[in-house]
Amino acid sequence: MAADNNTTGFASYLNFIFPQPCYDEYFVKFNFFHAQCFNVVLSKALGYGIILGAVLVKFPQILKILQAGSGKGINLVAVLCELFAISATTTYGFAMSFPFSSYGEGLFLTIQTSLIAFLILFFGNKVVGALLFIISYIGIMGYLLSGLCPISILGALQSINIPIVILSKMIQAVTNYRNGGTGQLSVVTVFLLFAGSLARIFTSIQETGDNLIIVTFIVSTVFNGLIFAQILYYWNVKPKTE
Repeated sequence: MAADNNTTGFASYLNFIFPQPCYDEYFVKFNFFHAQCFNVVLSKALGYGIILGAVLVKFPQILKILQAGSGKGINLVAVLCELFAISATTTYGFAMSFPFSSYGEGLFLTIQTSLIAFLILFFGNKVVGALLFIISYIGIMGYLLSGLCPISILGALQSINIPIVILSKMIQAVTNYRNGGTGQLSVVTVFLLFAGSLARIFTSIQETGDNLIIVTFIVSTVFNGLIFAQILYYWNVKPKTE
C-alpha cells in the first residue's frame, strides 16, 4: 500500500511537466515521439525552469548595489517602468487563470525589482521615499491580485506593457551611453533576463496563445538583448568621470 501511495505521489509530481494526455503517451503507451506532447513538455519544463531561475535572477544585481552602497548607473525610472511591466503581466496572467508555469516567475521578479527600486532610493538618501514606495507598491499589488480589480483594467494595463517595456529599456540604454558604461548593472542578471524572455516567447505561444503576452516577450527579448550587448561593449571601457 505504501509503495502504491509513493508511486501515485511521484506520478502527481510528474504531471506538472507531463500533463494529461502526455503522461499516458510517455509512461503508459511509451510513445516518446509524440510531436504535440514534445512541445507541451518542453514548454512546461522551460516554464518551471524560468520560475526556478527567477527565484534568484536579480540577487546578483541586489548584492552589487549592497556591496557598492550605491545604485549609480541604474536609472530609477527604468526600474519603475520594468516593475510596472512585470506586475501587469503577472496580475493579468493570474486573473486570466493561465497555467502558473506561464507567468509564475513574475511573482519573484516583482519582489526583487521592487527591492532594487527601494535600494536605489535608500542609498540615494531618500529613506522616507523608499519606505513610502514599498508600502504603496505592496498595497497596489494586493488589490490587483485580490480579484476585486476588474479584468478590463488588468487587460488595459497589459496592453500598454509594450511601450512601457520599450521606454524602460531605452531609458537604461541611453543612461549607459551617456555614462560611457553600465555602472552597477549585473551581467548575470541582464543575461538571465534576456534568456528568460527569449524562452517565454515559446512558452507563451504554447500555453496561453495570448497575442498581448507573446508580443510583450518578443519586445522584451529585443531590448534585454540591447542592454546585454551594451554590457559586453563597455566591459573593458573605463566609465566617464563626473
